[in-house]
Amino acid sequence: MKLTYETISFNDIEILREPCNALMDFQKSKATITPERFDVMNFDTRLLPSIEKAVHNYIVVVKDEEKVVGYVYTNVSQKEVYVSDFATFFDLSSVKADLVGCLSQFYIDEGYRKYGIGSKLFRMSMEWLDQFKEVEDHFIFVSNGNDHALEFYQQKGFKVSHDILDGFITVLRK
Repeated sequence: MKLTYETISFNDIEILREPCNALMDFQKSKATITPERFDVMNFDTRLLPSIEKAVHNYIVVVKDEEKVVGYVYTNVSQKEVYVSDFATFFDLSSVKADLVGCLSQFYIDEGYRKYGIGSKLFRMSMEWLDQFKEVEDHFIFVSNGNDHALEFYQQKGFKVSHDILDGFITVLRK
């Protein structure tokens, strides 16, 4: 195993099409509450719109040789981005600043878990977010059934804030 970590730009985003779709499939497989919501979630409907709406984007890809085995997508966005027809992700009045940070997507291929990749990607994302002094609130949204992710983020200092969509998503905040 020869792992490399590479920050990519929007111009190279297409290499995440397959891993992003695999993430949506994984989340659907874990979901116990309305898994059918994931039927319309994919690279084109989740990752691309999020990148386009963000003020700042940070994408790190993990490769084993040339194969993409994981990635993390983190962004800084206007807090109003998190209000849509789909859901209101948090009470806007609870966020004083105009911008929020969000670890938005996190995926590691099953065969590559337990090697510290997740902790390294998480640390890189938090270090990137910390450079934005005007961003006071960091959020992570965990799909229902993904208990390992929930525990991972709690071990990293995030606290459960609330659930949305009748428990479909757990909102964590720091």
